[in-house]
Amino acid sequence: MEFIKNGGAAIQRLIDEACESGLRAVTVTGLYEIEQTILIPSDFTLTLMNCHLRMKDGTFCNMFTNASCRTEKARSAEGADRNIIVEGVGRAILDGGEYNGLSESTYGKNGLPHISFNNVLLFANVDGFTVRNLHVRNQRWWALNFVACRNGRISDIDFLADYSYLLPDGTRRFGLGTRAYGSAECGGDDFDYKYILVKNADGIDLRSGCHDIIIENITGFTEDDTIALTALAGSTEALYGVKDMDKDIYNVVIRNVVSSAFCANVRLLNQSGIRLYNILVDGVYDSSKNSPYMGRGGSGVRLGDVHLYGTRHATADETFNITIRNVCSRAGAALRLAGAMKDCRFENIRTFDDASLRIEDNASVDISGFIKD
Repeated sequence: MEFIKNGGAAIQRLIDEACESGLRAVTVTGLYEIEQTILIPSDFTLTLMNCHLRMKDGTFCNMFTNASCRTEKARSAEGADRNIIVEGVGRAILDGGEYNGLSESTYGKNGLPHISFNNVLLFANVDGFTVRNLHVRNQRWWALNFVACRNGRISDIDFLADYSYLLPDGTRRFGLGTRAYGSAECGGDDFDYKYILVKNADGIDLRSGCHDIIIENITGFTEDDTIALTALAGSTEALYGVKDMDKDIYNVVIRNVVSSAFCANVRLLNQSGIRLYNILVDGVYDSSKNSPYMGRGGSGVRLGDVHLYGTRHATADETFNITIRNVCSRAGAALRLAGAMKDCRFENIRTFDDASLRIEDNASVDISGFIKD
C-alpha cells in the first residue's frame, strides 16, 4: 500500500481550516502516514471514512490527542476540552505500524519521551466525547488512553495487537502458541513473556479522574488488558492529572466485550486512596479458544491486585458498588479477586476448559453468582 506522506500535517490543516470556517467537522479518506500528533479541538467531529492511518516508522508521538493535552490549560477543570467526536465510517484503521522501542523500561532514557507518547489516542481532561467504530492495529503501548475524562462513550472498537516475539538469537516469530503467557510451551519450548516485542499493549484504559463513561461492543486481541480501569497515582497522572478535580473512577458501564487478552479481558484496580465505585461489567466473553495469536489468558475479569502500585492498597470504603455479571472465560481465572471491597456482586460467571475462580485476598465478597460448568 502506498501511504500519503506527512499525513499528520495534512489532516491537521483540514481540521484548522474547518475551525476557521466555522464548520468544525472534517471527513478524512485515503491512506496516510502519520508523522506528528493530530490535535482535535473542542466541539469538533472527525470522521474517518474507509481510511488507514499508519504511524511513521521511528516516530515518538501520539496519533491523536485533544487540542489542550500537554498544556497548562488542561491542568485545571476550567481548561477542559469539550464535545469531541472521533468516529469511523466503513473500515477505519488506526495503525501503530512498526514498533519504535519506547517501553516502560526505556522511557525517560537516552532522550526518549514518556511512554504515554506511544498511545494511539490520548485524551486528557475532556468533558464530553465519543470514540467509535474504529479498527486499531499494532498499538505500541496502550491504544486508547483517557485521563480525567468524563461524560463519554467508547464503542465498536476492534483490536489486533502486535503478536510477535523475539527469541534470544534475535529471531522474530509470530503467533504465541497454546498456553498461558509466561509458560514454557507458549510459542515454543523457549518462549517466555519477556520475549514479547510490544509489552503491555492494552486496548482501552481509563485512568484516575474518569467518570460517567460507557464502553461497549469491544472485540479483538490485545497483548495485555483489553479494558483497564486503573485508579492510581503514577507518572501518567503526574503528567496529565487535573489539579482541582477528584481522582476517583466511578459511574462506568462496560458491556459486550468479546476478546482474547494475555492479562485480563477487563481489569479493575485502585490504590493510594483513590476510589473505584459504581462500576457495571456486563457481558465478557473470552475468544482465545484456537486463537492464532495467544493461548490461555490470565483472567477474564480481575478486580484488585496483590501487588502494590502506589502508597497503599485500597480499603473496602474505597472499592465498592461493583457488579460483574455474565462472564464466560477459559482464562487461568475467570474471575480473580484481591484486596478489600464491599457491596460488590458477581453473577453468572461461567467457565470452560478448566478455568477457575480465584480469591487471593478479599473482604465481604458475595460469590453466590459463581457458576462453573
